[in-house]
Amino acid sequence: MSVKLFDPSQSKRGLNALAFALTAATLTACGEKAAQSPEEAAAPAAEKPSAIAHLELSNPSDFTRLDEAVYLSFYELGLKAGFASPIAVWNQAEQIPVQTIDKDADGSKDGILFTVDVAVDETLKLRIAEADAPLEGEKRTQAEISHKVGGEWVEREYKGGSFQNVSSLDVPEEHTDHSYFIRYEGPGIESDLVGYRVYLDWRNGFDIFGKKVQTPVLQGVGQDGFDSYHEPADWGMDVLKVGSSVGVGGYGYWDGEKVIRVSDVQDWQVDIAENGELYSSFKVQYKGWKPVADLQTDLTAVLSMHAGSRLVEVNAKTSEELDNLVAGIVNHEGTELILGDTDITGHAYTYIGTYGPQSLDGANLGMAVIAKNKVMKETTTDEHNQVAILKPAGNEVQYYFLAAWANEAESRHGPITTKAEFETYLKQEAEKLTMPLRQRLTTAASVAETDKPLTAEVALEWSKKLADSELERKTLDYRFGGFDHIRKRPSYFEYTTGMVMQAYDELNAVAPEARYADAVETVMGSFVNEDGSINGYVQEKYNIDSVRAGTMLLRMYERNQDPAFKKAVDTLFEQLEHHPRTSAGAFWHKKIYPHQVWLDGVYMGIPFLAHYEQLMHEEPNVEEVLAEFKLVNEILKDPETGLFYHAWDEKREQVWADKESGLSGYHWARGMGWLAMALVDVLDFIPEENTEERQYLLNMIAEIAPVIEKYQDAETGTWWQIIDKPGERGNYLESTASTMFTYFYAKALNQGYLPKDKYLATAKKAYQGLLDEFVQVHADGTISITDMCQVAGLGFGRDGSYEYYMSEPIYDDDPKGTAPFITSGVEMYKLLKSES
Repeated sequence: MSVKLFDPSQSKRGLNALAFALTAATLTACGEKAAQSPEEAAAPAAEKPSAIAHLELSNPSDFTRLDEAVYLSFYELGLKAGFASPIAVWNQAEQIPVQTIDKDADGSKDGILFTVDVAVDETLKLRIAEADAPLEGEKRTQAEISHKVGGEWVEREYKGGSFQNVSSLDVPEEHTDHSYFIRYEGPGIESDLVGYRVYLDWRNGFDIFGKKVQTPVLQGVGQDGFDSYHEPADWGMDVLKVGSSVGVGGYGYWDGEKVIRVSDVQDWQVDIAENGELYSSFKVQYKGWKPVADLQTDLTAVLSMHAGSRLVEVNAKTSEELDNLVAGIVNHEGTELILGDTDITGHAYTYIGTYGPQSLDGANLGMAVIAKNKVMKETTTDEHNQVAILKPAGNEVQYYFLAAWANEAESRHGPITTKAEFETYLKQEAEKLTMPLRQRLTTAASVAETDKPLTAEVALEWSKKLADSELERKTLDYRFGGFDHIRKRPSYFEYTTGMVMQAYDELNAVAPEARYADAVETVMGSFVNEDGSINGYVQEKYNIDSVRAGTMLLRMYERNQDPAFKKAVDTLFEQLEHHPRTSAGAFWHKKIYPHQVWLDGVYMGIPFLAHYEQLMHEEPNVEEVLAEFKLVNEILKDPETGLFYHAWDEKREQVWADKESGLSGYHWARGMGWLAMALVDVLDFIPEENTEERQYLLNMIAEIAPVIEKYQDAETGTWWQIIDKPGERGNYLESTASTMFTYFYAKALNQGYLPKDKYLATAKKAYQGLLDEFVQVHADGTISITDMCQVAGLGFGRDGSYEYYMSEPIYDDDPKGTAPFITSGVEMYKLLKSES
């Protein structure tokens, strides 16, 4: 999340600190130190280095977050790739240890990581600056591998020699289990709470080193042989019997009956990517793995830990598509199985775990695998393992594993000694992953660009910057056969595709560029075949979202009169003709969402319907167009506040629906954004002679405008995720809704639907708010829009609670926000140009 707020106690305009920020931004991007402001010069010597950014962190949970890791990439900080100067993080007068890391383990440093404690309802305000030297903290993590040198191989055993620690190891062909070549038989990783090792041989089991101290211990483990660490020592001991299992969190393949370990491998290689005070990681490459006879793939896995955590993050990728990857836990007798909630959204994290006296010393030991609900598609068991069958996205899968030993060192994190404590711990860890700390990041690089007088040319330039940035990142990947990098799946014919292409089309109308027109033709054209069929479209699903992309096809048909496009839009209109409806005639949101009307659906289906009627029929059926607006206005609107509820279930059957009214429980800002955009867009296609129908929509616009304005955040000019609960725990300023409302005001003013004397200032404040709060400027000249709720639907584990709306992932550059940002800039350009 981001906000442009260098000094929260004052307006940023007119501050002396602003001049400093602008200079710092320019020089910092080049790796140089900026001149100091008066405020900086007056600060203690420890606080003098020039500012890169300010960051607010707040806790969305009802429990204290201890040692929460915060990662900030150079990209989002506005710094060039490979930024080399030391960076300091300050919490008031206290400097926080920070580590520059290579998070993706590609060999290049890409950002910084630090840990913080954040109490319930606390907000930290941190300052990020260049430093003369990094703060040296205590070493709290470690990753390492060591093998013997100076001896010789005798068949499958290495005789003599001594151990040498290395950063990379290509495992020799002779190596197998108990070869005495690799110290403790593989790479190890640890935090101050627990350690793990991976058998770098055919067993590929993951083992646990229980720690009785909080200092690093791996460097001493196994120096005198394999047997010593199975006995209690001052530092702790190996606490897990792995046997024929995958151990704790090990990966493999499910053949339908059992786990196939990563055994049949042509070559193993391990690289230590990070071995730092706060964060450590290693990468294992398994070349030529054959999980079954007719399948061979390379598997690369990056395992990482941060200080103050028992969790190991695993990011695994195969070279070939492999659906049945698994993560498992050894299945010991006498333990109890613990399963997390699965009646939750797919983006929320759940878990499979065990607890009981399963440590080699007889103590209680808890183990678990944690993954997103949509990733953990099934849990099962075989002779040796409790198993989570995982569903990769784009050949990649992410999950976490952990262990909690009852005899671990006393600390503020534990130990955990009972099943009840372990279950509470798992629930909290899952929540922390589902709802990371809320972030508001402002960088000097962004302020330098966004803090300029707002003019028509400035607004248009921002639209062009984002359009060009997205072209560079992913726009052309939305075509059929491409890959959706946000949702990690093949690109579909869906509403976001149509939104983005319509945004490029709107931009091209006022700032013609071949690249914008070509993008529209390339992406939309990829879905329409010569016979008019639409790639990836299935009418029988009766998904109102699919119709939205047809708005751009209608525009293209108007221009090219191509019969294939005529057939395509006829097909979408045919869907609406047969689309299931409520008793009052409103479209169901989807066939799989029976009897439900969502605010989203008004935008998805009705502007297309209005345009089709106006273009194809001599006497447009305007009443059909108005039917959806009338139902929404009469049923989904709260008469007391004028706000609209997200959805309505006519049958009152859904878990999220009030049993009397059928309404969902909350006013989701983007839901109202969909409605607001639909109102101003649909009027483009209602004939002027239909005065009564137009007036109904104009009345809705006049009624909704002051309501939205009332809930506009006074400080930033933007809007909150749950629009009427500003400042509530976990709630945040959300950019997709804010861009949509900005578009609504600007277009309504341009079209004369709203009076300028009442709403021009509102529109300007909203647009400036987008720039100040959500625009992130990168050192390569591209920009991003931050703080986007990725999705928020209802049903299928999405219970419509406040907690649900807070649990949905927050992304950058999602098309649901990039498209309305571009179009809001186009409308602001028109509006401000008319004012000049």
